[in-house]
Amino acid sequence: MKLGSVSENLSFEKRISVTPEIAKTYINLGFQICLNSNYGSHLGFSDREYKELNVEILNDPNEVIRKSDLIIQLNLLDDEKSNLIKENQTLIGVFNPYINKKKIDHLIKKKINVFSLELLPRITRAQSMDVLSSQANLAGYKAVVESFAKFEKAIPMMMTAAGTIPAAKILVVGAGVAGLQAIATAKRMGAIVFATDVRMESKEQVESLGGKFLTLEGFENLETEGGYAKEISENFKKKQEVLLTETLKKIDIVICTALVPGKKAPVIIKDHMINNMPSGSIIYDLAAPQGGNTVHTEIDKIIDKNGIKIIGEKNILNKLPISASNLYAKNVFNFISNLYDKDNKKLKINLEDEIINQTLIK
Repeated sequence: MKLGSVSENLSFEKRISVTPEIAKTYINLGFQICLNSNYGSHLGFSDREYKELNVEILNDPNEVIRKSDLIIQLNLLDDEKSNLIKENQTLIGVFNPYINKKKIDHLIKKKINVFSLELLPRITRAQSMDVLSSQANLAGYKAVVESFAKFEKAIPMMMTAAGTIPAAKILVVGAGVAGLQAIATAKRMGAIVFATDVRMESKEQVESLGGKFLTLEGFENLETEGGYAKEISENFKKKQEVLLTETLKKIDIVICTALVPGKKAPVIIKDHMINNMPSGSIIYDLAAPQGGNTVHTEIDKIIDKNGIKIIGEKNILNKLPISASNLYAKNVFNFISNLYDKDNKKLKINLEDEIINQTLIK
């Protein structure tokens, strides 16, 4: 089988799906690899490095798509390239089917197999394929590093002859994978960390990392069977708002990570809460691509609201593209290994396998 991948639009996506390390692993499994020229050059992976592994390098990305049985990407291809995909070809990536439903439906009508990896079930067997977790881990870490770089005070407590500098106080909103990594990173750097989440199971995880979990009276556990957060009730929203309003009066940095799959991000940090924060505070909103957890978040902008900086980025992983690519490429390889019939050298779409069944868009 021939596996191909073409360059993403580098104006908003620097990650790649096939690193040299993974290309070698695919070839050992029996695949032929086909990439366009300069596929990984922006990350320091030269065409020569790929060619030494017997990867075929083509000048025309369109030719890569035409020749490949299996195409792996991060994002959906543009319309021109999508139109080149033929019946029975397979497309794998993270395609956000809730937002891109029309484009994906068009591909399915052409009898193209489309797998979107954010739909993976949260089961033990799928952990090595979990692209959301691997990428969110990096995002949570990088959000802390970026916000600390913008914060104009020291983070850990420092005792000097001239006096004591208190430790910075951090609030992490949403204790999923990104949030837990943010808590761990902030603690390692000497901050005092608080966290909030609508899933009761998060309390133990937050406390195991040294964070302080903000618990509401009459807490209702809002977790789906798949382990994701559900939308919260109006009553819960009101209680949460009161708690956050008081908490934010003493917080220096907020890391927002709260998302509901397939929906606009919930607005958790309201205008009056921001006005109560100490001047010079930072809000880093990882939920920006889905609308943001604050009322003022804008993509790829730093909004100054009465001395409070609100930071939203479209793709924070563009700041860690090599690490993110390495993890993504391994996730996809593990997914394809489960899909690949090694004896017959072809893909086997077994719908009785819940990993395949849930990621295949029908």
